[in-house]
Amino acid sequence: MSAERRSAHWLVDVLERASRAQVAPLDLNGGASQEAAWAAVGAAYGLTPGELAELVARHFRLAVADLQTAQPRAVRLVTDGLARRHVILPLRESDRELVVATADPTNLEAEKEVGFVSGRTPVFAVAPPGALQTAIGTWYAPNRLVASLVESVAEDAVDLVQLIDEGPVEEVTEEDVESEPVVKLTAVILRDAIVQRASDIHFEPGREGAVVRFRVDGVLKRHVLLPMPALTRVLSRIKIMGRLDIAERHRPQDGRARVMVQGGEYDLRISTVPTRDAEKAVIRILNTRQTTSLEECGLPAPELERLRQVVGQRDGIVVVTGPTGSGKTTTLYSTIRELATVEVNVMTVEDPVEYDLPGITQIQVEPKRGVNFVSALRAILRQDPDVILVGEIRDLETAEVAVQASMTGHLVLATLHTNDAIGVIQRLVDLGLDRSSIADSLRAALAQRLVRRFCPSCARPSEGRLPEAEARLAARYGLTPPKVAVGCAACAHTGYLGRLPIVEVLTVDRRVRDLIARGATTSEMLDAARAAGMRGLEDMALEPVRAGLTSLSEIARELGEPSAAGAPADESDEPTILLVDDDAVNRTLARKLLQKNGYRVTEAGDGLEALDRLAQERFTLMVLDLDMPRMGGREVLHRVRADVATVALPVVVLTGTHDENAEIEVMEAGADDYVRKPIDPPRFAARVKAALRRAAV
Repeated sequence: MSAERRSAHWLVDVLERASRAQVAPLDLNGGASQEAAWAAVGAAYGLTPGELAELVARHFRLAVADLQTAQPRAVRLVTDGLARRHVILPLRESDRELVVATADPTNLEAEKEVGFVSGRTPVFAVAPPGALQTAIGTWYAPNRLVASLVESVAEDAVDLVQLIDEGPVEEVTEEDVESEPVVKLTAVILRDAIVQRASDIHFEPGREGAVVRFRVDGVLKRHVLLPMPALTRVLSRIKIMGRLDIAERHRPQDGRARVMVQGGEYDLRISTVPTRDAEKAVIRILNTRQTTSLEECGLPAPELERLRQVVGQRDGIVVVTGPTGSGKTTTLYSTIRELATVEVNVMTVEDPVEYDLPGITQIQVEPKRGVNFVSALRAILRQDPDVILVGEIRDLETAEVAVQASMTGHLVLATLHTNDAIGVIQRLVDLGLDRSSIADSLRAALAQRLVRRFCPSCARPSEGRLPEAEARLAARYGLTPPKVAVGCAACAHTGYLGRLPIVEVLTVDRRVRDLIARGATTSEMLDAARAAGMRGLEDMALEPVRAGLTSLSEIARELGEPSAAGAPADESDEPTILLVDDDAVNRTLARKLLQKNGYRVTEAGDGLEALDRLAQERFTLMVLDLDMPRMGGREVLHRVRADVATVALPVVVLTGTHDENAEIEVMEAGADDYVRKPIDPPRFAARVKAALRRAAV
């Protein structure tokens, strides 16, 4: 029997030499294909393809192939026909050798042919034939690639995501974009994102492939790796859904679409930007029916009561501030839902309108049609509103109209980008409002963050035993968390499920109003606000930790570690500024201005050098240029805000771009201020000083 098996196929000999026992009958003949042979032997011996690959590699003293590491230069050394005929895939090459993945290390014919066509010595690595077939389709036929990626998806998967009101689109080739595999793969990615409660989908190209990441509960996680040919086709499909120009790949584009997934309607906000090698796209997912009451928002009872007292006044301005994704819109929508009764006329002007609110008039900003925040606000004032929601106060003109509305018997709700509630006052001053107008109109400012909540299925009592990072934070905060995250299937092994808000509410009483009007320092206004009952973000953040709802690691991720690298220095320290700009002349001018104002300055010529400096030294503030070689300012800002060690580092963006949306983009990405080139010395110095002052509070 053993002799028959060995003569039938070499795989059986490998298993017998490894002393593996059969667990099922073996139906295999000598002429079986690689895929059939691996499947039959795997079933007979109870092995997965990966386990069988490890046994084969060990038998022939070879490595197990990692097909994700295939390099384009290596793939080009072997023809499509040769790769398909022998089921092989080149992975990497040197001057003398070519590493080739194969499911049959005994294939001498393949070894000879590869050596002949590549001019290098083949070195085999072992991979299962099924995975090899998929990888070969990926590299040698893009449309076959997409089909292979969705082979395991149900036949009706394309119907799981239905585009609503798609309308006419630019004509494209059926093979490239409208083919069923492309439509199906796009639909599956969208469906998976919605099922996993993702707020955003990131399609990120790279030299060797592309990664699709989902932002779930505020944290990005990798979902799937795509070869670049597949990404190109998926992005084209997404651009068609958003009615974008699929032929335009060299400028940013924004679009929107509405889809139905599992009976629910979702709005998609689509943004594409060109990169060096391809396009990057981000899709924001909005549940059109996801609005809650203020109680359901999870605001602590004292802060909820303070907010209700303010909005009950029905005049003045109430500002909600925080970074992108901190729940500002949810809080505002919940507020106007509570205010919108049959006796109250509520109108909004937004960019974009994120949720449909019945009984409320919502205006979408459309610059191409002459509808901006200012023109819409002025039109709203002629519509007899009681409550007005302004999506964002971005400039002086919008701020002035909002103040005018608030002083003529209207309650104005708005968002602004600042680090904390007290920073709203200085931001309005920086926009150009006079302090008396701010004092007369501002009723309250609410600063908000969102932190992940422990998964109720797996969080366990800490019992004094904490992970290393949590123990370090416990020593810094002087607080031992009663629970720790574990991870289970319900929370995708993250330990967290859902989020809860951390808020501080600054109410402008008579004392604070007087301080604003006479130009008092931020510290004085903050002391007065705290005396009136305001609790700061850090104090509020520790409450859910004590209650066993979240971890100190989550608090540090959102607010920064106490006394951590990158946090603002003590007032006794001389401020140290990291100046990042590839223009040596501009860098010299900025350095001299900063040094003249008493700051120590460290310079970096591009983004990569800046990150190296941040890893080695503690800075008080960073001045960051946007457009630089190797790594631009946008990517640096993203990494700074994603790193717990530098999340609290103030960043002033300095740029020569004239793109009107650039300021909005970088402020939403976490910048603290935005200064245009050429540098105006007094304005530049004032902006840096203001950013340092806000950070020191």
